[in-house]
Amino acid sequence: MTKIDTPEALEALYGKAVINALKKETPELTPEYHRWIERSCFFAIASVGDTGIDCSPRGDTPQQLFKILDNKRLAIPDRRGNNRLDTLKNIVADPRVSLLFFIPGIEETLRIKGRATVTTDPALIDTFEVDGKKPLTVIFVDIDTVFFQCARALKRAHFWDVETQADKSTVPTAGQMVRGAISDFDGDAYDSDLESRQKATLY
Repeated sequence: MTKIDTPEALEALYGKAVINALKKETPELTPEYHRWIERSCFFAIASVGDTGIDCSPRGDTPQQLFKILDNKRLAIPDRRGNNRLDTLKNIVADPRVSLLFFIPGIEETLRIKGRATVTTDPALIDTFEVDGKKPLTVIFVDIDTVFFQCARALKRAHFWDVETQADKSTVPTAGQMVRGAISDFDGDAYDSDLESRQKATLY
């Protein structure tokens, strides 16, 4: 295997970046980036900590998934989960984060790099109350760079095409995947109760 281990070697192979691909990167949300991101209902957040790199999905309705405080700052509620706390522990150890935002039906995505902190600020937490339930913490993100990603990846994947949606019967269930890691786990019981349990614990 031939290893490429310098940026110069990569650039020699690929050539220089298209100039607009560099110029579209800004240090804050432009009015257009602001309009785009406020429609997003899903993103993935990457973080790095003592145990390595992690990437976690986050989804909710627009305005509840996150709030734009200004063109340099986002507030993200940490909704109820499994209490692994991978992202939060990483942020406490290392504030660097990267976020990739999606809008259903739109093939462009939007990328943000920044620095995050975990806060229990009551004023922020109160703004994310849903059905009388509040997040325990909010992730506060200071934006360093933001730019949109072109549609090629999602076009190649036919990501939003109904015809490409998987038949659930061809994919292992959540219970089956847990049982694959824990041999004596009752995956069938887990699956039978999963939908009602998730509805009851969504927030």
